[in-house]
Amino acid sequence: MSEVSTESNNSQTFDAQQIAENVEAGEQKLPQVDVSADYEASKEFSVSEIDRTSAGAEAAAAATAPKFAIPAPQEIPMPADAKGNPDDFLSMAKEVNPTGAPGNVTDDLVQKAIELGTPGS
Repeated sequence: MSEVSTESNNSQTFDAQQIAENVEAGEQKLPQVDVSADYEASKEFSVSEIDRTSAGAEAAAAATAPKFAIPAPQEIPMPADAKGNPDDFLSMAKEVNPTGAPGNVTDDLVQKAIELGTPGS
């Protein structure tokens, strides 16, 4: 039966460990990575052949064209009320929320709470 390693630091694979040992012994050279050359080579694959022609631009325009007619926005005049009357604001607030804000306590609600008593009594 083989032993199972329970070390959490054992993140290297066997191949990586062998390469490291071979490099230390001088049997193998470290692989050289040229990031800028790889980046330049990757640019070649980022654009397809059709995108380099006018057919690509036409295909992109056709794919992103809206399916339905979009109406132009209309300017709606909204004259500002220069009076500054607070009652106008109050009436506007009642139009938006005619029942009042949630959590409003009325006298009837307080009276009903008194009649019901306190919790646990």
